[in-house]
Order: sequence, then structure tokens, then C-alpha cells
Amino acid sequence: MTKKKGRSRFIFCCLAPAVILFVIFMIIPTIDVFKMSLYKWGGYTAEKTFVGFDNFKTLLQSDKFYQAFQNTVLLIVVVTIVTFSMAIIFAAILTREKIKGQTFFRVVFYIPNILSVVVISAIFSAIYDPNQGLLNSFLNIFRGQDGVDNPILWLGSQKIVIYSIIIAMVWQAIGYYMVMYMASMANIPESLYESASLEGAGRLKQFFSITLPLIWTNIRTTLTFFVISTINMSFLMVKAMTNGGPDGASNVFLSYMYQEAYTNSSYGYGMAIGVAVFLFSFALAAILNAVTKREEIEF
Repeated sequence: MTKKKGRSRFIFCCLAPAVILFVIFMIIPTIDVFKMSLYKWGGYTAEKTFVGFDNFKTLLQSDKFYQAFQNTVLLIVVVTIVTFSMAIIFAAILTREKIKGQTFFRVVFYIPNILSVVVISAIFSAIYDPNQGLLNSFLNIFRGQDGVDNPILWLGSQKIVIYSIIIAMVWQAIGYYMVMYMASMANIPESLYESASLEGAGRLKQFFSITLPLIWTNIRTTLTFFVISTINMSFLMVKAMTNGGPDGASNVFLSYMYQEAYTNSSYGYGMAIGVAVFLFSFALAAILNAVTKREEIEF
């Protein structure tokens, strides 16, 4: 009995600090966000006016909010599909094919992940420079004088700015997930591929019948994490590269929230956006978890 009590106390002492920190830094701030979304407050005075759900009514009538919502969904969908497709394909090629310099390619692909968002933004701002940027300089080979006179404004055009940010986000993320999937693929027994080859299965068939099913658990876990982290990463990229411009065309959920809460001094309205982001993220994680659920395959 004494031994059981001692074990219970040990478990309690180990878990208590983590639980306390979680409550202080996660639960209480989240409750505070929900609470403040019901008030009208500038953020700099002691005067707070209770307005109920007026902030949410304003939110649903705001074209800027819908613009930020569309950009966020577009980023999540395109960045996730492109990043995961390329990461899995590159991982399969570097794992299954005998290519010289595999370690070199692994390091080269992984380097963008260790760079800060500021450095990545600086790199792509230089690449996208209308006059001397690498991208326009290359395209001017085909466009000629017209390219010099009418350069493409990659970060200055409302129609293409969001796609320019997507390219930077994909470049930053591919290497990390490629290395992660390479580790999963390396654990798959070679005998499975040998048996499949004897049965006449080609590389493509082996990939979809063996590789993909056996690393699916890893893909599923990283997918949910990546989608939610993309919401946060998009804010950092937008803030560093365009600050929401031109004319709000590149705003995403969190950049719009930051703009309203801390730039326009509409803290209550900003917290209403925060509640919308929280509910959207929670619902998205639940949907992804349900859609990607598969029977686990072991080897």
C-alpha cells in the first residue's frame, strides 16, 4: 500500500509542473481571448465596454476578414499538397534509388529549415526584386525589352503576391519533412521490396503498395502538425515579406488579427478574430484526423 502511494506521489510530482504550466500559459490565455472578444477595448486604457457578440457581427460583415480567410485556406491547401507531395517523392527517390551524393542532397534540402524566417524573407525579397531580382532577370531572357519596361511585381501585385509567398513557404518546409520520411522509409524491410519485384511489381506499384501504406501513420501525424503550423508560419512570412500588402491582398488570419488588435487599437475585435482562428484550427485538426484515419499496417 505504501509502495502504491509513493508511486502515485511520484507520478503527481512529475505531472504537476507540466499541468500547472499548461493551465497558466494555455488555458487561462485562451479563456481570456474568448472573454475579451465580447468587449470593445482599444488596449491602452482601463475602459472596457461590453458589446456581446457585436465584434463577431462586424467580423462576418468584413470583406477584409473574408480576404484573409481565403488567403489562409489557399495557403494551407496549396502549401500542404505541394510540400508533402515533393517531400515524399524526394524521400522515396533518395531512399530507394542509388544516387551519388545522397548526403549532399539531404543537407541541401534541409538547409532552408534551419534558416530564420527573416533570412528566408530577405532571400526571396531579393529574388523577387522587380529590377535586379533573379526571377525577373531570368524571365527577361524570353520577354526582352518588354520585361525591362514592365517588370513583374511579384510582391507588389494583388493577383500574384500570395503565390509568391506560397513558393517561399514550400521552399522552407520541404527539407524537414523529406528527411523525416526518409527515416521512416529506411526502416521498411528490403525483403518486402524484393518479394514485390519477384511478383512483377514495378517501382511505382511498390511505392503505392508498400512505401506509402507503411509510412502512413507518420504522414498522418505530421500532416495535422504541418497544417496547423502553416497558419502560424504564414503570419511570419507575410509580416516579414509584405506586411499584409499591397492593400491587404496578402493578409492571412493572424496578420489581420495583429493588424486590428495592435495597429488599429481594436483589441476586442482582434480577439474575436483570434476566437475564429482557434475554432477554425480546432475544426480543421478534427477533420484531418477523421479523414486520414486508416487501419495501421505493421511489418
